[in-house]
Amino acid sequence: MTRSPGRPSPAAVAHSGGKTRRRGEALESALLDAAWDELQAAGYAGLTFEAVADRAGTSRAVLYRRWRNRADLVVAAMRRHRPMLSGEIPDTGSLRGDVLSVLRRMSSRLTEVGPEIIYGLIGDYFAEVDAFSRIQGGVLQIGTEVMTTILKRAADRGEARSDVPTRVATLPTDLFRNELFRARTPPPESVLAEIVDEVFLPLVRP
Repeated sequence: MTRSPGRPSPAAVAHSGGKTRRRGEALESALLDAAWDELQAAGYAGLTFEAVADRAGTSRAVLYRRWRNRADLVVAAMRRHRPMLSGEIPDTGSLRGDVLSVLRRMSSRLTEVGPEIIYGLIGDYFAEVDAFSRIQGGVLQIGTEVMTTILKRAADRGEARSDVPTRVATLPTDLFRNELFRARTPPPESVLAEIVDEVFLPLVRP
C-alpha cells in the first residue's frame, strides 16, 4: 500500500512510556506545531521545553538536540507558522505600492504574533553576543530577494535604477526593524509611508 508523502512508515513509529517516537520531518513538524500551540497558550515567558515536549509526546532531550534554547525554538516555530515575508511578492504596478505592501505585511504578521513574543525574543537574543543575527533571519527577515525582485520590476518600468546596492534595496525593511526596536510596536501607516516616500524612493529613482 502506498503511503502519503511525508508520513512516517510503521517501522518509524513506536510507543514507549507514553511517548511517540517519530523521525525526520514528521518529528520536526510535530515539535514545531507543539511549540506554536504552547506559545499561544502560555506566552513567551511561560513557554518551557518540558511543556512543549509533553504536547508533542516526546522528551526534552529530543528538543535540545535541535534547538539549544527557547529563543531558537520559538524562531523556528514562527518560521513555520508566521514567516514575516511569506506569500506572493507584491505586484501592485508601482514601486511605492509594492514596498508599502511588503511593510504592511510585516506589520500585520507582527501584530498577529503579538508584541510580548517579539520582545521576549529580542531580550533573549540581546543577552547573547553572537545570537542576535538569528532573529533577523528568523523573525525580522530582511527580505533581500523580495526587495530585489520588486526593484527589478520597477527598473523595467523606468521607476528605479538598475544598479541599486543591496544595502539600499533592503533599507525599508531595515528601517521597519529599527522602528520596531525603538517604539516597541509595529510602525503605524504614517511611518511606513515616511520610510518609503521620504527615505527609500529618493535613493532609488533613476
